Amino acid sequence: NIDPTQKNGQFVDTGTQYRTAIFYKTSREKSIAEKKVAEINKSARFSKPVVTEITRAGSFYRAEEYHQDFYKKQPGHYKRYRNGSGRDGFINKYWK
Repeated sequence: NIDPTQKNGQFVDTGTQYRTAIFYKTSREKSIAEKKVAEINKSARFSKPVVTEITRAGSFYRAEEYHQDFYKKQPGHYKRYRNGSGRDGFINKYWK
């Protein structure tokens, strides 16, 4: 439930920490990701091109505990955020 056409953000959350990314470990994975992004852009599925970064996987850091399963811990807040941020509208329009 992302917007792969938004650079350095996701809906109302902006900054590089919110950017979308595809992480690869091998050159084959990188090639597959690049081909998929090109296919999606060629298909014109979205009104803007996909800007999701394709980058080598590095160290992984688990988010703080309060971020884990936030939608379960704070369902009312999460639903209001999804609707108010434009996320629900985008999902309904493009991801169905």
